[in-house]
Amino acid sequence: MLADPLLHPLFGDGHDGHVDHLTAFLAEVFGGPPRYTADLGGFPALLAPHQGRQIREDQRQRFVDLFVAAADATGFPADARSRDALTSYLEFGTRVAVQNSYATDGDGLHPCQEVPRWDG
Repeated sequence: MLADPLLHPLFGDGHDGHVDHLTAFLAEVFGGPPRYTADLGGFPALLAPHQGRQIREDQRQRFVDLFVAAADATGFPADARSRDALTSYLEFGTRVAVQNSYATDGDGLHPCQEVPRWDG
């Protein structure tokens, strides 16, 4: 994603810990330990890097497409239940990110303001 010209304006060259934070967040979303909430700042820590980014629909969709491609490349299960859970969360989560990326001073934030628990 860092090399993608459409997403580079959002991610830049990345930052130390981004992959670890995203991994902890997704693990918590899908029922794993609450490390993101307990140790990494929880949802408020997720809001800050998204606000003001003004994420466009084409950028949101590219993120989803590249995420799914990466999941496929790493052997993510191809069964319908796993695939539906991943894609439905990515669609939801990226729409939350888009809405929050346009919010100012707390106005216009998506109603989801905590790490969701996703069961597909």
